[in-house]
Amino acid sequence: MARSIACMGARPGDIFHNAFGYGLFTGGLGFHYGAERLGLTTVPVSGGATERQVMLMRDFGARVLGATPSYALNIAEVAAGMGVDLRKLSLRYGCFGAEPWSEAMRGELEAKFGIKAQDTYGLSEIIGPGVACECYQGQAGLHVWEDHFYCEVIDPDTTQVLPSGEAGELVLTTLSKEALPMLRYRTRDITRLIEEPCVCGRTHRRMMRVTGRSDDLLIIRGVNVYPSQVEAFLVGFPGLAPHYQIVVTREGPMDAITLEVELAAPADAPSVAKIAADVRNHVKTMVGVTCDVVLKAPGEVPRSQGKAIRVKDLRQAKKP
Repeated sequence: MARSIACMGARPGDIFHNAFGYGLFTGGLGFHYGAERLGLTTVPVSGGATERQVMLMRDFGARVLGATPSYALNIAEVAAGMGVDLRKLSLRYGCFGAEPWSEAMRGELEAKFGIKAQDTYGLSEIIGPGVACECYQGQAGLHVWEDHFYCEVIDPDTTQVLPSGEAGELVLTTLSKEALPMLRYRTRDITRLIEEPCVCGRTHRRMMRVTGRSDDLLIIRGVNVYPSQVEAFLVGFPGLAPHYQIVVTREGPMDAITLEVELAAPADAPSVAKIAADVRNHVKTMVGVTCDVVLKAPGEVPRSQGKAIRVKDLRQAKKP
């Protein structure tokens, strides 16, 4: 983790604002001890008490932020309500992970915080955070620490190893873990590997951003849909805030989805109708699935203080 945090831009002597959850979650403690090992002062805030998060970042002069991307957006929203311009603080780098997020979300975070936003990857069964991370120089794929983890990408249906560059399910084998070694552990995360060295000079293979999980794939009227596909389209869409949920229901024998998306600002009925129609048309064009769109007033979509719950599955609720 010390190596990962350095890769993402931190240096000994920096102050690290740790908004990952502590307790029975590997994120907060993994980042905490990695930051201390690197020589950073760690502010162990965890999630929640968002107004205090903003106050501490401002008062302590944190240079590096760690959080889930959805909760970081929540912090930015609260800061704006407090009249605090996060871009004027000492923050320079963001370490984000624990949930899939898109390039559009990266742009949103960088614009609101005035930072470089890097993706991190880990899982509790292997080590917690620390399997791979992006570098601040390239921000183009996550460096897998191959002296500790051997990675493969397989076809999730046949389990056959795929050629480099093809998307499939990530499989990991631990090379240095002693207490609980894992052999060819199926992560269920969908990604692809690239061999080319990064602009930063590191020669580890890189895994591209996780686009979803093989077990959270939605099949809507025969179309494969990952929540991250929807997010990539919604974040940054004119008139919308970056807060949404995908509601899955069943209409007779067929599954259907409704997108509940928050408006960036109050709007009149004709404007709301036009935005909803535009979203429906673009989702149909870009993702290939027809959906209903429900636009919520600012603040109505539930906020995350940890991992965001993007999919609300109501199919079981309707079964007799």
